[in-house]
Amino acid sequence: MLDLNDLITVLSMLPGIGKKSASRVTYYLLKNKEKAVKIAEVIQDTISKIKSCSICGNFTISDPCELCSSKNRDDSIICIIEDPRDLQAIEETGYYKGRYHILMGVLNPLEGIGPEKLRINELIKRIEESNFNEILIATNPTTEGEATFLYLLNLLKDYNIKVSRLATGIPMGGSLEYSDKLTLSKAIQTKIYL
Repeated sequence: MLDLNDLITVLSMLPGIGKKSASRVTYYLLKNKEKAVKIAEVIQDTISKIKSCSICGNFTISDPCELCSSKNRDDSIICIIEDPRDLQAIEETGYYKGRYHILMGVLNPLEGIGPEKLRINELIKRIEESNFNEILIATNPTTEGEATFLYLLNLLKDYNIKVSRLATGIPMGGSLEYSDKLTLSKAIQTKIYL
């Protein structure tokens, strides 16, 4: 049988929510049961309707997603990113107009995440079936992001496609998701060709 501590434990599984925050949220939900029910309904409805785009991997209701379906995107360039939050951050700049490919993570051997757990096979298939002139690798400047970048760079060297990466503005250890629009726009504009 579930009790108060079960809800606190489950809420503390969320990123950025410790036991104290989970406890505060639990008591708030218990005091505001109508809001709690509405939140639960929206979570359940969203989770049941959202799926991954079969092309880029973004979360979407329709497949393919709105960006992959758009005729207004530049089909000559593909931007490889770690997760959907990075796509949202880049789109908010209004600068990048190409296609995306979301890896759904980064290489991290310590956590058992190798290339087979990322959407790398799907990326290679897209590259082989499309006419991209440029591949923009936009992994985060973290140890894992750099390892993923180097892995992809090595993997892509035989495809005779220009490879670039984000340049200035994103500090080592930073995250695209938390970069401001101006910094991210500048990084896209001053990408480095490899």
